[in-house]
Amino acid sequence: MLRRGSDGGRTTPLRVDAQRNLEHVLRAAREVFGELGYGAPMEDVARRARVGVGTVYRRFPSKDVLVRRIAEEETARLTDQARTALGQEDEPWSALSRFLRTSVASGAGRLLPPQVLRVGVADEGEEFADARVPQQRQSAAGSPDLRLVEQRGIPADEVDDSGVAALLEVVGRLVERAREAGELRPDVTVSDVLLVIATAAPSLPDAAQQAAASARLLDILLEGLRSRPGR
Repeated sequence: MLRRGSDGGRTTPLRVDAQRNLEHVLRAAREVFGELGYGAPMEDVARRARVGVGTVYRRFPSKDVLVRRIAEEETARLTDQARTALGQEDEPWSALSRFLRTSVASGAGRLLPPQVLRVGVADEGEEFADARVPQQRQSAAGSPDLRLVEQRGIPADEVDDSGVAALLEVVGRLVERAREAGELRPDVTVSDVLLVIATAAPSLPDAAQQAAASARLLDILLEGLRSRPGR
């Protein structure tokens, strides 16, 4: 196994124990951030991983680096889930609902990158309070136009635009197919779909209760997304 540098590049191979610690830290970070959000302290991650906080900082020199790693992995996972739904479901609504059910069941809503959840619709020239946000607006032809808006004072390398853009593109295809088939409300956007994933993934202390609550809430949200005669 090759070690990743802080810039994402490859360096020297990790020792077995170091690789094991890295896996424990990443697993713990997913659990802690999933339960408490990205505001959870590094000490909580170290405690869950059963390593010293110094071990965490040796692998990730700042909390931002660890958050970026988890967020990028979650973005890639969601993108793969969306592509799988597109490739294996012929019916547009089945593809969209499969993606949502898979994503919610995996707890993705609690680990969506912050810049993906900072969504909004705005006119040209409007300023945003968020650092870097995906935005969906209608183009002149009426089709969704997805873009990332960079804000003042935020370095361009703070977020992985390529990963976020890939996620937005593939989810946009799911949304557009379902809309063209008349099965999705015409006012539903990619942002709405991502918010459904976040909303339908509550963090509850009991795993069985959490799964049941997520499934029930997602059923309700899917009904709200679906097009109905007369709407």
